[in-house]
Amino acid sequence: MHIRTLTGGLTAALMVSLSLSLTSGQAVAAAPVAADAPLAARVLTYDAGGSAEFRSAVDRGAAIWNESVDGVELRPAAAGQRANIRVLADNGWPRAQTTTLGNGTVYIGRQAVQQGYDTIRISAHELGHILGLPDRKPGPCSSLMSGSTAGTACTNPYPNAAEKAEVEGNFGGLLAGRTPEALPDLIVD
Repeated sequence: MHIRTLTGGLTAALMVSLSLSLTSGQAVAAAPVAADAPLAARVLTYDAGGSAEFRSAVDRGAAIWNESVDGVELRPAAAGQRANIRVLADNGWPRAQTTTLGNGTVYIGRQAVQQGYDTIRISAHELGHILGLPDRKPGPCSSLMSGSTAGTACTNPYPNAAEKAEVEGNFGGLLAGRTPEALPDLIVD
């Protein structure tokens, strides 16, 4: 995963909002954050134990997001750990049901796979919903969130620059558990 550093604007904002602490009756400014300090990614865990034959596609979809953005990292949940994201296989159409940003259930529906849609693209697309992205239909193959409207010949599992930027914005400084107003409860592709 790439690590982005604080930019001049963010550094300036941090410098303006320095916290003060009282020591021996004197106000002392806290040490400023170094301009090149890396931002930590928010880690989300996923449980693909119920994804059946799509397990490798789910892992690859998560890896694609990890390669594409810095503000969030998707990791498999450890044994016994409650995951942010559950991934299940079923016989319906692929869909994502969100609870809050970064939390919910992804269904890798066999119906789309039987119609010829790419399993890795499906996985990356549905994880995109959990990361706060809406469908962008109709759309070209270059847009991951165009989903099924790109057709069965489209196997592109990578988010475009705008989709990456939106996910970065969703997770940059976001408090855990906050739900953006525009994030739908159920997104069916």
